[in-house]
Amino acid sequence: MSFLRAARAALVGQSGSPRILVAVVVVVLAGLSLSCGKSDLIPTAPNHSAYVTLPKYGSVLLLQIDGATGAITTGTETPQQQDFTPTGLALGPSKKFLYAINSFDDTISIFNVAGNGTLALGGSPTPAGSSPNAAVIDPSGKYLLVTNTIFDGTVSVFSIDSSSGALSEVGLPVPANAYPTEILFTHSGQFVYVTNPGIGMVTGFSFANGVLSPAPGSPVSSGTGAAALAVDGSDRFLYVANPSAINAPPYESTTGNISGFNIDPNTGALTPLLGSPFTSTAGSGPIAIAVDPTGSFVYAMTPGSSSSIWCFMIASTSGQDGELVAATDSPFSGAAGGLFALFDPSGNFLYIGNQSASGIEGYTYNPSTGAPKAISGSPFSTGGTAPGKMVLSE
Repeated sequence: MSFLRAARAALVGQSGSPRILVAVVVVVLAGLSLSCGKSDLIPTAPNHSAYVTLPKYGSVLLLQIDGATGAITTGTETPQQQDFTPTGLALGPSKKFLYAINSFDDTISIFNVAGNGTLALGGSPTPAGSSPNAAVIDPSGKYLLVTNTIFDGTVSVFSIDSSSGALSEVGLPVPANAYPTEILFTHSGQFVYVTNPGIGMVTGFSFANGVLSPAPGSPVSSGTGAAALAVDGSDRFLYVANPSAINAPPYESTTGNISGFNIDPNTGALTPLLGSPFTSTAGSGPIAIAVDPTGSFVYAMTPGSSSSIWCFMIASTSGQDGELVAATDSPFSGAAGGLFALFDPSGNFLYIGNQSASGIEGYTYNPSTGAPKAISGSPFSTGGTAPGKMVLSE
């Protein structure tokens, strides 16, 4: 195996990013007023599709999600293509086109999405940068952004043809410091953030009309191995999982933590939150993170099943906004993983990519305490191989 392929294979093995979980009730914990408001009755969402990359097979798998239970059943799989190794995945707001980022092949596959969710390859793949890894589409659906990880250290911007889904590169790739991996848009589409795990940093940009401009003070230090990131629903706070960070007493027995940042609403500049970084009393190496759609809880996932799900409430008290406070009984033990973590748009279900189970773990959560509960039938198989990234079509 060549050096490039070995490096890419190692990258694929850690291509998961964590996300966070939230609810909406008023809770007083450790003297902080925490806003979490969500009814105890989970509303039923419609059934919908999802997609997951299968890097080992060079394919994308269609999933069907039961809106009432969150259970997943597998659908059709795109033809397997050797050496494509799709890692990143992006679905535009129109739900007409799906983009798979082929790490080994340095290309982007474009799929047309049918009304029933099935995929059809839309012509030849589009050339990408060196070792493309992750992708995201801006909220307007006009641009696709891709991180180029191993040699380039850049982010490529492509405009999306609204009729065909075809991609056209906008200018030259933009420097994004060493080994950019995960990438995230704020909900407004105004700012973009990228993790740099090799140097423990986060690189920030403002974004307008297809142009990335470095945010003031970027990059900022996060923590060793900065692997995944998530933003709250108000675009005020950014949270980053640092799986290899060393903690000070009394948390020295726990490896890894979560950095929290204020986002400047005008420039996108990041400043550390008071009390950051935040960690758990047990568990090790959080590498996926998510915030639920209401912005009340942050969840960080670690591999394994013991103390593997860290849950924090986001403080809303003046002067302490954005700080993380461990939920009662956190960390929770349950099967997790570090490939990805994301909520369905309704906020009812949390899905975690598990490399050891070669599937997807599914959870509901208690809207008052944040305690997760496994969905019946979890984990849901992805055909005997670990998933890469997942997107939902709802």
